[in-house]
Amino acid sequence: MDYKKREPYFIGFYYVMMYNIRKLVKKVTKVLFTDMQVKKLSKNKWIKNVTNKGITYTDEFKIKLVKETKDYKKFPRDIFKECGIDPDIVGKIRIEKSAYRWRNQYKNTGELKDTRKGSSGRTLERELSYKEKLERAEAKIKLLEAENELLKKNEMIEMGLLTDIKSISSLK
Repeated sequence: MDYKKREPYFIGFYYVMMYNIRKLVKKVTKVLFTDMQVKKLSKNKWIKNVTNKGITYTDEFKIKLVKETKDYKKFPRDIFKECGIDPDIVGKIRIEKSAYRWRNQYKNTGELKDTRKGSSGRTLERELSYKEKLERAEAKIKLLEAENELLKKNEMIEMGLLTDIKSISSLK
């Protein structure tokens, strides 16, 4: 089979592979702040804490944003500007996701509080229980097994054994 005939199968395999990977791993893109941006943001009274990875806003700021954006009177970006937080530094997506999360929390619980356990992003200082270790190991095994399956499918396609998209997606 020459390459031109196999090309659609490779494209199909690519989409099947990407679908499977997306199911297994949630892709998260983080924009890191520079030291200068951290310094500038940390001076703002509406910000409780800021690191290179994230920002923790005061509860007053969250309430202000939720109430002023209610019924779409103002946009979250405008509230950030009014409070002296540069939207270009924080980022459009981070602003939108934060506002969405705060609105939903306020609508569901009637209050805005930090739901993270302790300080997020830090390693655990306590020893993991056997159950937690087992759960982590099982999750890692599942990910590795899925990766192996994808590699096997790719190898079979390259050898010309698999040519039908249906057989690719149903093969285990």
